[in-house]
Formats: sequence, C-alpha cells, structure tokens
Amino acid sequence: MIYVYIIKSSKDKGYYIGITKDLKKRLAKHNKGQVNSTKRRRPFVLVYTEKFSGYESARVREIELKGYKGGNKFKELLNT
Repeated sequence: MIYVYIIKSSKDKGYYIGITKDLKKRLAKHNKGQVNSTKRRRPFVLVYTEKFSGYESARVREIELKGYKGGNKFKELLNT
C-alpha cells in the first residue's frame, strides 16, 4: 500500500502533503525533525490519508492535492 497524507503543523497551522509506504514511520520522522522541509514546523498531526495500490496513482493524487492547497477544494476535502 502507498499512502498520500496531509499533516497539519501545530506550530504554524500550515499543511504538508506527502506520499509514503509507511505512514506511522513517516509521521514519526516529521515529528522528530528528520524531514528537512518540516523540521522547523513541528509537531504535526495527521489530518487526512488516502490508500493506493500503486505508486503512480498515488503520485498523481499527491500532485492533485498540492494543486488544491489553500483553495476551497482543499478546505472541503479536510472537512469531510
């Protein structure tokens, strides 16, 4: 399984969208400061996930979600 995930920073209330095979391990890395792009914004909470059987379809969805970021579609997604 491949996961597309959205985490929210408790520090600045911003979001990060990513892709991983191991969701629990990846979230732990974000919260331990082991991901350069998020280490100054921790701690994080997981707010959304989607499962995919293949990397290609997950990557397409990740790019789509990043295009939504900050817009109404993104807000609607998080409210469901």
